[in-house]
Amino acid sequence: MSPAAQPRLTVLSGPSGVGKSTVVAHLRQVHPEVWLSVSATTRKPRPGEQHGVQYYFVEDDEFDKLVANGELLEWAEFAGNRYGTPRQAVLDKLAAGEPVLLEIDLQGARLVRASMPEARLVFLAPPSWDELVRRLTGRGTESPEVIEKRLVAARVELAAESEFDETLVNTSVEAVAAELLALMRIA
Repeated sequence: MSPAAQPRLTVLSGPSGVGKSTVVAHLRQVHPEVWLSVSATTRKPRPGEQHGVQYYFVEDDEFDKLVANGELLEWAEFAGNRYGTPRQAVLDKLAAGEPVLLEIDLQGARLVRASMPEARLVFLAPPSWDELVRRLTGRGTESPEVIEKRLVAARVELAAESEFDETLVNTSVEAVAAELLALMRIA
């Protein structure tokens, strides 16, 4: 970033299964200096996930306290679990002049837009509906009921694409990660 550029909050969102986590993981592998906010969630860890790395895994009562104390920039409930972005860490990084990346759902992106209108919202779209269905059903980590909920939600999320500042189509993880990095570096 040029010295004159102000750090900006970049929000990556899109339907479940579109590959947000995969794109972000690749981006951070190639550019470890990119700071990704780690969300708190009431969801149980999936195999291989670690507390404080992919998410802060918290119990319902602890999440209630975060909400009540205004400690979350945004939060949402999805598929029976709650997810939220710890506010102070984001504000601290921005104040230090570092760009911040959030990987969150549509509801969370809308809340960030309302509280931080200067944030850049980036929509990650699938190459096609069929590909999104294939990705969601191919995970093998969720029940048919949860997959069906995610597919219903994905249709709603896809319809919200026009609310975003930019759209990136996930045809190649490497290409999308490079495009996302370029957007983060534009003041």
